[in-house]
Amino acid sequence: MSWGGFKKAASRAGTTLMQKTGQVERTIDREFAEEEGRFKTMEKETNNLQKEAKTYLDSMRAMASAQSRIAETISLFYSADRTSDGAMAGHAYKSAVDELDAGVGRELDAPYRATVLEPIGKLNSYYPTINAAIQKREHKMTDYDAARAKVKKLVEKPADDTTKLPRAQAEHDEAKEVFDILNEQLITELPVLVDLRIPYLDPSFEAMIRCQLRFAEEGYDKLSGVQRYFADNIRDDYANGALDVQVEGVLEEMRELSIFGP
Repeated sequence: MSWGGFKKAASRAGTTLMQKTGQVERTIDREFAEEEGRFKTMEKETNNLQKEAKTYLDSMRAMASAQSRIAETISLFYSADRTSDGAMAGHAYKSAVDELDAGVGRELDAPYRATVLEPIGKLNSYYPTINAAIQKREHKMTDYDAARAKVKKLVEKPADDTTKLPRAQAEHDEAKEVFDILNEQLITELPVLVDLRIPYLDPSFEAMIRCQLRFAEEGYDKLSGVQRYFADNIRDDYANGALDVQVEGVLEEMRELSIFGP
């Protein structure tokens, strides 16, 4: 920071302190405060949206990888058996989930990044510039408040040097003009930016649904092919509890083994 910048920062810090103690009046602009509040809400929500959208993609990757590991374990159970219905179902399941795992990158990862994550990230990348403009307005408002307080003090208690008031008034007018320009610009443009969020994000929302649908359809197509290796009555057995009885029967046989102890 230059010496001039340091002096300005110190002066603004002093003005802010005096405003907190009530010695200097602070400019209140309710219209700007409302628009800034809407912008801050948008900033927070779209940053959260980017985070959760990435979490979704990471979760889908993790799910696909977990399916592959489960399928690998199941296929090992049938390493010496390739003809029974169970073995054929296990090997078919492994083949299906391996294709799904590979399809995450092809059908979901790349399109999702291009149409969802990147547009949201680009929108969020503009926020630092906008916040810098808001911060600049804050600085210029502080300069204006300080100049106004200085003029007020000289009017209430004139100085011996009669040139001080005209100089202070000129500084006040210049500070007010600079502040008014920035303030008006932000009041005008912030609501436009906020209102544009919907038409900007709509295509990404539609793309997200399409990516999810495509991946779900692919998963249904692959996994439905595994069903043909199961008996036709498997669903009915599951519904009426017959499968539970079968599982309990197997567990009972395990408990009868000598390794379970007395």
